[in-house]
Amino acid sequence: MAQPVQNVAIGLAGPLTGSAAHWGKDNENGARLALEELNQRGLVIGGKKITFVLDSQDDQADPKQAMMVANKLVDSGVKGMLGHFNSGAAIPASAVYNRAGLPNISTATNPTFTKQGYPNVFRIVASDEDVGVALAHYVVKEMKAHKIAIIDDRTAYGQGAAEVFERTVRALGASVVDQQYTSDKSVDFMAILTAIKGKQPDAIFYGGMDAQGGLIARQMKQLGIQAKLLGTDGLCTNEVVKISAASVNGMLYCTRGGKEVGSMPKGSAFEQRYKTRFGTEALTYSPYFYDAMMTLAAAMQAADSVEPKQYLGAILQLKQEGVTGPIGFDDKGNLKEPAFTLSTYKDGKRVKVAGS
Repeated sequence: MAQPVQNVAIGLAGPLTGSAAHWGKDNENGARLALEELNQRGLVIGGKKITFVLDSQDDQADPKQAMMVANKLVDSGVKGMLGHFNSGAAIPASAVYNRAGLPNISTATNPTFTKQGYPNVFRIVASDEDVGVALAHYVVKEMKAHKIAIIDDRTAYGQGAAEVFERTVRALGASVVDQQYTSDKSVDFMAILTAIKGKQPDAIFYGGMDAQGGLIARQMKQLGIQAKLLGTDGLCTNEVVKISAASVNGMLYCTRGGKEVGSMPKGSAFEQRYKTRFGTEALTYSPYFYDAMMTLAAAMQAADSVEPKQYLGAILQLKQEGVTGPIGFDDKGNLKEPAFTLSTYKDGKRVKVAGS
């Protein structure tokens, strides 16, 4: 007798349109690659052959849209959730998944994501506290920067990263000489940067994504600002070189959670499989979404059930080696061994400066 087959829908949400669409598509590709590989294995869970199906939704990096997407995914009966990508979307949406008891693995880096007390949320990268503190220490102790200006885009991600960085540099004895605010839709930073230029900072931290960070770098160069530009994961991309018209060379220093894909334990093999499947290079977070999908599947196998309430507890017990490194969560849902990489840019390429 043929084994019964069960389709298991996995939800994914992120920005598939707008200025952050390159992130969303890369994340989707990472999850899809894992899903396709799992389907090739022919997993049997609960006595049924499992076929995973990806239900990918566009939250437009918008909190309100994220809530609509979250309710839609829960109502459709997905058995696990990957994302949301942006902290500003992930934090409000997590309440919806919590009420549904749906396991939710995200790359949201704002510390609040795992400080809400929800037992169903898991962060598969280092948090802003990890990477922001690492960057602050390097800037003050190694770069000897004493006067620092801070800009953030007022999103949960950008504001959270800026707050951690500000708190740490002040504790290390540096002065915050100016603090400015913008939005994640802005393109003209001349007025902000002109005001900052008068304070003669050694470094300018931007809490936000590469779409704006690259433009800030370009406009800093146009204004003749000699300060270094600083940022966390959102700026630490290959795209920022293109957006800035190479202005980031010798200017930008950034930290991001995890290691460079090529230095991950299984990173090179992942990059090759990704490029073969999608015809493009993997960006920062696709290996994390790949590992997140593999984590959900491993927990389902361990519990011998695809039902969220049955396999949720198994996620906390998991210990496995992913593409990105060791996967294991503490009781808050944070990675037990988060890694980080601090980089700068030379000749249009990101170059590692320090890291774990």
